[in-house]
Amino acid sequence: MFQFTKRTEYGLIALVHLADREGEVVSAREIGDHYGLPPRLLAQAFKDLQQAGLVTSQRGATGGYSLARPAQSVTLGEVVSAVEGVPTLTSCEVSKLTRALPETSCEVKPLCPIRSPLQRLREGLWALLNSTTLRALADSPFTTADLLAAPSD
Repeated sequence: MFQFTKRTEYGLIALVHLADREGEVVSAREIGDHYGLPPRLLAQAFKDLQQAGLVTSQRGATGGYSLARPAQSVTLGEVVSAVEGVPTLTSCEVSKLTRALPETSCEVKPLCPIRSPLQRLREGLWALLNSTTLRALADSPFTTADLLAAPSD
């Protein structure tokens, strides 16, 4: 099913850390050490986030990263899109939201029983990502203890 790449996960972790320290410049090393993230993947995530205008960087001994905009104005959809593009569920999807995916040849397209329901599901998921802000994620009431206590299926 739908799963973020490690790079996206690390980017989200870093952005939540920056949201918690909003207005400060935080080094990638500090974030990586705090969460045990591999420096290479964290650097790649920061590169993508900077290119998308979600973070700014400052060089030098006191350098690091900070949010380019307030955490309440950054959506998870923007973050996911910056790092890995618009998520899809089926190979034949054409995004009505961004037109970023090319039309592909499909033998069952005219009769496909799953394309429309799965596309609606993806669009709903994408709408949820685009309506959830980084601030909401950072202020989430869930703790590690809550997640560990959650019933498993």
